[in-house]
Amino acid sequence: MIYVKANMLVVKAKSGRLRIATAESCTGGLVAAAITDVPGASEAFDRGFVTYSNAAKHDMLGVDERIIEAHGAVSAETARAMAQGALDHSLADLAVAITGVAGPGGGSAEKPVGLVHFACARRGEGVTHVERRFGPLSRREIRDAAVVQALDLLIEAAAD
Repeated sequence: MIYVKANMLVVKAKSGRLRIATAESCTGGLVAAAITDVPGASEAFDRGFVTYSNAAKHDMLGVDERIIEAHGAVSAETARAMAQGALDHSLADLAVAITGVAGPGGGSAEKPVGLVHFACARRGEGVTHVERRFGPLSRREIRDAAVVQALDLLIEAAAD
């Protein structure tokens, strides 16, 4: 399913002459890997940022440290800032950001394992946000589900 969605994204992006960037935390580059698994992706994929640490989110994407301090790394606000930062630091037209708790540890009552925030930005337009609570799945299942969600957001943004 991931390859099918990535292929669909690359086809749409190429036909719309759109370039893509990814800003990934809990997925660790899996979205970028899925996209670049598609032959011809170089015509649509600009770059991927793996910003696992808070410092990387700030250094590579320009996420204001005050956003992370106020809302946490796993938040709508951080995801939105990551997506906008990916656009600001790339040649891309579309960017997706993912930040969440993949587990098996690290969760809390407020931010349980399986909570993932996504943001998708299109240059010159707004930033959309989606929150998913995948539940107590395995780390691999949460990360795979997050990749599918991120690809769906990019496909939707490429169609606009």
